Amino acid sequence: MATSAPAANADGAAPGGVDGRSGFCEVTRTFRSLRPPVPLPPTDSPLSFPEFAFSLLASSPTPAHPALLDAATGEAVSFPAFLSQVRALAGALRSVVRLGRGDVAFVLAPTRLDVPVLYFALLSFGAVVSPVNPALTADEVARLVALSGASVAFAVSSTAAKLPAGLPAVLLDSDHFRSFLQKQSDGRGEEGLAADTAVVRQSDTAAIQYSSGTTGRVKAAALPHRSFIAMAAGSHALLGKPRRGRERSLLGAPMFHSMGFYYTLKGVALGHTTVMLTDAVARRGVKGVIEAAGRWAVSEMTASPPVVVAMVKERCHLEALERVVCGGAPLPRTAAESFRRRFPNVDLCMGYGSTEAGGISLMIQREECGRICSAGRVSENVEVKIVDHVTGEALSVGQKGELLVRGPAVMAGYVGDEEANASSFDSEGWLRTGDLCYIDQDGFLFVVDRLKELIKYKGYQVPPAELELVLQSLPEVIDAAVMPSVHLQTTTPHVLQNHAELRSVLSSHLQVSS
Repeated sequence: MATSAPAANADGAAPGGVDGRSGFCEVTRTFRSLRPPVPLPPTDSPLSFPEFAFSLLASSPTPAHPALLDAATGEAVSFPAFLSQVRALAGALRSVVRLGRGDVAFVLAPTRLDVPVLYFALLSFGAVVSPVNPALTADEVARLVALSGASVAFAVSSTAAKLPAGLPAVLLDSDHFRSFLQKQSDGRGEEGLAADTAVVRQSDTAAIQYSSGTTGRVKAAALPHRSFIAMAAGSHALLGKPRRGRERSLLGAPMFHSMGFYYTLKGVALGHTTVMLTDAVARRGVKGVIEAAGRWAVSEMTASPPVVVAMVKERCHLEALERVVCGGAPLPRTAAESFRRRFPNVDLCMGYGSTEAGGISLMIQREECGRICSAGRVSENVEVKIVDHVTGEALSVGQKGELLVRGPAVMAGYVGDEEANASSFDSEGWLRTGDLCYIDQDGFLFVVDRLKELIKYKGYQVPPAELELVLQSLPEVIDAAVMPSVHLQTTTPHVLQNHAELRSVLSSHLQVSS
């Protein structure tokens, strides 16, 4: 299905010459994670992600709180019901829909309580989940169906018309599908799941997710079961055993998004209640998100920078909130500082990752969350390298260059795109991220900008994001965007602001020419 990258050395063992403060190794010119390595199952052991997730669940008493909760209606699915539905649906999909290991299932549906059940059921017998944005046009859907090689689609009545003619489809809002969830099981729960499913290997593709990568065209990234096993193992080791009944995690990212997809899987593995923003809430925008977080007393939530900014400005009651994981775009320093003043007892954890590489860095401990504008420290079992994007020379602490990453969560490759695979991986298995980054003396990663967005001006390479963050630091500026002007000789900030004041502020941060 996809070209595999060369095997990565991601066992977490630090060679000689590693600086215990920054994680930089003078011998290999790489940065190692400062976190303890997390043991993973042997790579040659047959194991699907659902088997691994349910084994983590089985290590503690079955949670009494719900596995899934609809933020709009309050409808919930208990953990026993979730396990039973997964097993029943897996059996129906194999016997009735005739799906098997390696078959690609195209999922074109909004956030619903039955979508996580569908994900786990498909993954349990080795089918490949390919979730996409239900707002795409019919032409866009047709391109992704062809790219993924999907043999069946799962949709709802409102999205089914976008599917190409001839592609078999199952409607999640049909009585037929609901009957799949209600089939009688023998009560064996997670222990019986593995016995009734195909042998799935960790190297088998679990999901196909879509990304532009380091180029503009959409590509299909193939992520093996090993990727999700590694990320869930890391989360389980770092966050410890759940405090039963207290973990309610608001899923702020769409379930088709790489972050939303993983957090959906992780919530089950860690025994958390995942509070889902179904359409009735999502349509209300950031206000609906914040109200749902308060109504359901969530302890953790994933949020984009606009949601974090809105949380500071809106009147909200979030007494139960302990942790906000923010990613997807840079968060202005002023917004982070305002959030910490408004919510002093809430950890604002910035993170960085990609569809192709999974989680690369994250803030875990409270003291790490104080490093404003950082994306946290390199995640467990992950190794990164900063290189000069022109010469390829490996750089050291504090030097800006392209970030390369390797580790057990990195994708196998792009489906059917040998050219993209060749340009994305080097001969040693390093994945090129296309991001301009640096790591400071304390091991904190800072993402400066996308390499393809650098503006070349009089021999200098100007990262737009750096200028935007300076502009956004002004209290009068709500947002800003920087781009080259039409004649490509100057950089133009697009803001509504007094130009004299802007020039004064910018001159203190960088050289401003007339």
